[in-house]
Amino acid sequence: MIFEQSLRRELSYTTGAVFLVLITIMMTTLVIRILGFAASGSINPKDVLVLIMLAVIGYIAIILSVSLFVAIMMVLIRWHKDSEMVVWYASGLNLRMLYTPVLRFSIPWIIVIAVMAIFVWPWTNSKTTEITQKFKGRDETAMILPGQFIESLNSNRVLFIEGIDTNSNKIQNLFVSDFKNDRLTVAMAESGRINFLDNGVKQIKIENGRRYEGLPSKGDFKILEFEGYTVDIEKKPPKPITFSPKESTSLSLLENPDPVAMGEILWRIGLPLMAFGLVMIAVPLAYVNPRRGNYITLIYAVFTYLIYSNVLNISQTLVSDGKKDFISSFWPIHALAIVIAYLLVQHRINPSIAWWKRQIPGGYKL
Repeated sequence: MIFEQSLRRELSYTTGAVFLVLITIMMTTLVIRILGFAASGSINPKDVLVLIMLAVIGYIAIILSVSLFVAIMMVLIRWHKDSEMVVWYASGLNLRMLYTPVLRFSIPWIIVIAVMAIFVWPWTNSKTTEITQKFKGRDETAMILPGQFIESLNSNRVLFIEGIDTNSNKIQNLFVSDFKNDRLTVAMAESGRINFLDNGVKQIKIENGRRYEGLPSKGDFKILEFEGYTVDIEKKPPKPITFSPKESTSLSLLENPDPVAMGEILWRIGLPLMAFGLVMIAVPLAYVNPRRGNYITLIYAVFTYLIYSNVLNISQTLVSDGKKDFISSFWPIHALAIVIAYLLVQHRINPSIAWWKRQIPGGYKL
């Protein structure tokens, strides 16, 4: 049918446009946040691009859900405004029959959302955790950033380096504070370098500096001038990478069904079901009186999505905290969305009759 082909084509263009806008906004936010982490030394600056792409891939399921919902709303609102829906109704078709072309377009995208939420979401989270935990497990030389104070693993040493030449490993204006055997040692120098020994040990060798040794509460300070002073670098023992339920695969969560795992499963399965519920609500919610021709319905759509997604998040929290079980928290949310869609359809078919009369066979004659 020409009408259905036109609807699917317009839905495709609008969904793509909305998706591009949302993904651009998401990437801008992620770039600002992740660059802030890199500037503070929480992540490796070399991993910024990888972490941004992993975060974007992880959020595709949510962005697709919003894009699909908004696109259906925008297209159907325009069709009501331009009286194209009048042609649909004049052809002997009602609002319920509009679900057929809309679902034909939406079901493949809902399947993609399900795959992204159930399989891709935990994979991106696990890769992000792996990269960040490996960076946090690096040794002191890898932690050194120009212009920042760096504390050692056992908190008995503080390093400060004003500048580093990454090509030659030379350093400028170094400050080292070391506390051993109940004595404080402070060394300062204008230059030095980072040495890599054959056995894998790393050292910081500072040259032509001054060393102060003693305790502030006592008067036995010693001041020494030196041509070379070596600071050994502590090597952190490798730590196993641990994954939370957010980073665990869906199969592993089902094998260990504790409350936190079931809460995560509820969210992953609930995301494609929420997308389906939003599609069902979008068809009757997009009704606009052609004589008024406004987009106030989009405001209702925004509130609908916010309420739906927040209720889903609240249900996940209740299950994770063990306050509610999985079954009683899982189905009511999506069942309520279907009921709301049904009531809206009944109202849109004949808005002049009270909705409760339309539920009774022949009730419109009352």
